[in-house]
Amino acid sequence: MIYDFDKITQRENTSCVKYDLRKEFFGKADLLPLWVADMDFETPDFIREAVIERANHPIYGYTFRSASFNDSIIRWMKLRHAWDINKDWISFSPGVVPALNMAVLSYTRPGEKVIVQPPVYFPFFTAVKNHDRELVYNQLRETNGRYEMDFEDLEKKIDDKTKLLLLCHPHNPVGRLWSKHELEQLVDICHRKKIIIISDEIHSDLMLNGNMHIPLATISPQAAEITVTCIAPSKTFNLAGLGSSALIISNEDLRKSYEKTLDHIHIGMGNLFGITSMEAAYNMGEDWLDQMLVYLNGNYEFMKEFFEKRIPKIKIIEAEATYLIWLDFRSLGLSDKALKEFVIQRAGLGFNDGPMFGPGGSGFQRINIALPRVMLKKALEQLEKAVNEFFNGKE
Repeated sequence: MIYDFDKITQRENTSCVKYDLRKEFFGKADLLPLWVADMDFETPDFIREAVIERANHPIYGYTFRSASFNDSIIRWMKLRHAWDINKDWISFSPGVVPALNMAVLSYTRPGEKVIVQPPVYFPFFTAVKNHDRELVYNQLRETNGRYEMDFEDLEKKIDDKTKLLLLCHPHNPVGRLWSKHELEQLVDICHRKKIIIISDEIHSDLMLNGNMHIPLATISPQAAEITVTCIAPSKTFNLAGLGSSALIISNEDLRKSYEKTLDHIHIGMGNLFGITSMEAAYNMGEDWLDQMLVYLNGNYEFMKEFFEKRIPKIKIIEAEATYLIWLDFRSLGLSDKALKEFVIQRAGLGFNDGPMFGPGGSGFQRINIALPRVMLKKALEQLEKAVNEFFNGKE
């Protein structure tokens, strides 16, 4: 089947965060939103059909995850990531962000330290601070527009109170797909220092330019011993509203600790339709995903060429994965407050503001390019017009 990613689907008045909360988040409703990390592509038909089929049964009672649910995850990880996992390694969460919070509760105590690597997905910060743990920044290094882990700084930041590191892999927002060598260095440090790594791999299916994702836990036996891997179909298949994700934890002690927290909070049952959609996605999603990635890569290349030829003042940080692109506006010389106002008021666009991603976010904005190309073109043209007017006004 050939899927149409050029199709524009109206999302207004569906309680859609991206569209229906523009006024609350940006102060105006008449802007083009390219912020929230969901797609403007339709959720695949085979997933919708599976949900409708289940919805047609007249009782929505208590539901468990059957063996076929775990089998779908096992199949997908083998097919897409060459990772052979055991059904006993699989646990559940109603989302990756809840999983991060439960991991902090499971593996640390109040007052202990958790490391994050900003600029990074902002719920990493609250997952630490909201539970009275100490947040430690191991800020990424930017060198000539490429971000790298600062391993020397990481070693210095670890002490006896440091218990956990939250890894974004692939990284949101800077688009890095961490290499095997980088992951090996990270594991070496964390294994020696007895640091558990929570590897958020929610974007692992979203590869650009033919790249291949390496699950952290597959690097070595030492990596598997200290890694809790978080996955979900929500970004891959546009299912964020259905609240269903999985954790893969081969270390039995780590898995039991996590599941104890899951049981205490009593949120392990999950959402009936989330379970149904996740199983359908992982059983039938390869062709749709392959086609979507071709389109997404086309959007990325279109955007790169547009910036290079028509808005060279703004730099794209080269992305290796995800549909979230990190844009460098520092050449405009604006304060963060002024830059935010410029994007909203003068360009009529809703991006994610760089400072919300923590240290290293100043002067940047994050754009979501998982949308029909005609909409992306319109957004870039609006930005081009605003930038040209800005520099003409300065002259």
